[in-house]
Amino acid sequence: MGVIGKLVTLVRGSARELGESIIDANGVHIYEQEIHDAKVAIAEAKIELTGVMAKEMQSARAIEAARGEIARLENLALEALDKEKESLAEEVAAQVAEQEADLERETQLHAEYAVQASRLKELIKASEAKIREHERAVQMAKTAESVYKATQSVSESIGASGSKLVGARESLERIKKRHEDLSDRMVAADALDRELGTRALEEKLAEAGIGATAERKEKVMARLRARRAEASAPSEEVLA
Repeated sequence: MGVIGKLVTLVRGSARELGESIIDANGVHIYEQEIHDAKVAIAEAKIELTGVMAKEMQSARAIEAARGEIARLENLALEALDKEKESLAEEVAAQVAEQEADLERETQLHAEYAVQASRLKELIKASEAKIREHERAVQMAKTAESVYKATQSVSESIGASGSKLVGARESLERIKKRHEDLSDRMVAADALDRELGTRALEEKLAEAGIGATAERKEKVMARLRARRAEASAPSEEVLA
């Protein structure tokens, strides 16, 4: 099948018809390969289109050249008639007739190139739109397949390991209780140490102004009082 035939087949098809064949992973892969092949066909068609457009341009130049040659020959024929060279004018007229025939054929060929280029452009445009439609269908199929697999996996996991989930939850509850018990024990130990232990005694001594902490505090206070007294005492210069 040629490139044009492939494109026509592609345009005639529909995403729905091809999408119905997507029933498993292999179907998706096959569909993607078909889309790839269609893209290759479109690329080849674009190359052919450039060739047709190039011929259309060449034909247009040939038409312009033929028209210019006809105009030149007609001027020569007129000059021959002005000089009463009837036979020479007839020879030039014969060449003009040939040029006009060539111009007619070239004009017809140019029109055919233009029609071919227009049809190819429309076909390529429609094919590219259809490709986008197919690609959306593939993406939707992949998404649906992923959702189906995920749903199936979760369903099977919950159904097969329901007892495991329950057991895990019970284990977490036991761990939580052990953590709470440990935290309560630490708080109780700290409270007991404050009430009966060494910390309790140290706190009571500090409150009574006894011990190293109390002594350091008194020294700091004495130092601060001395500095304050020095700062407030009048200087010798002022007394003088």
